[in-house]
Amino acid sequence: MERRAFGKTGMEVSILGFGGAEIGKETDLSKVEQLLGSALDAGLNMIDTAECYGDSEELIGKTMANRRSEYYLFTKCGHASGLEYKDWDPELLEKSIDRSLKRLQTDYVDCIHLHSCSEDVLRQGAVIEVLQKAKQQGKTRFIGYSGDSIDALYAVQTGVFDSLMVSLNIADQEVIDLTLPEARKRGMGIIAKRPIANVAWIYDKLPENAYPYQYWQRLKELQYDFLQDNEQAVADALHFTLDTPGVDTAIVGTNKPGRWSQNAEMLASTSLSHDKYQEIRARWKEVAPRDWVGLT
Repeated sequence: MERRAFGKTGMEVSILGFGGAEIGKETDLSKVEQLLGSALDAGLNMIDTAECYGDSEELIGKTMANRRSEYYLFTKCGHASGLEYKDWDPELLEKSIDRSLKRLQTDYVDCIHLHSCSEDVLRQGAVIEVLQKAKQQGKTRFIGYSGDSIDALYAVQTGVFDSLMVSLNIADQEVIDLTLPEARKRGMGIIAKRPIANVAWIYDKLPENAYPYQYWQRLKELQYDFLQDNEQAVADALHFTLDTPGVDTAIVGTNKPGRWSQNAEMLASTSLSHDKYQEIRARWKEVAPRDWVGLT
């Protein structure tokens, strides 16, 4: 699988990364081992998880600690997730980081992201200081911010983060003009989350509280013609995200072990023309109102 330089970190990351959210509720340890193992075998070398993804960190530690040298490991902090503190409390962050390392069965992670932290909290400075301290202590090699819209822009403009994780897909393009130019200027590693818009186009109907609902609504208005063929739609949507200048890797989650080799083959055997990329961008600029901001 193609690998790209991850900003100025010196890491070379696979263009697809394993998103650990979906395994958080899995109870079959052998299935998790098969799923993660097949991802590494398919050429993925980055695993992303978080403190609030159920048992995700613990499952990764139990199944992949023996292959730690084969992948870069990213996690997030900020939400209490069972610890007796308020979200974003500096003491919470310290304890959350230590808990993550214990769960993941490792002495360090390659990057810790602040998890959807607001601009107001960032401006207070304490959460940034905790991450910088963790970096100095060798608990993480790099620090990053995970979030969207003006919060992400402020995080980038602080100049303290090595990595940025943002929503970017055919139904979520605010970041392309708002944030990516600033992040690229600073040499940040850039991770696209939700790169295939939660495959929201496959649904005929969705309740308003469904996770893909907002993307589903947007896609109904955007009316991309390539969404009629689902296999083609997935390929084009993923290529759109990965072809956006500055994107180093895209986080994809699945609970199907065979999916990773299929994804690798799809990326190797398909492409998105420059003209088609520009058509998707032009359609977005034509249709998207100002309130179609990046979704966290």
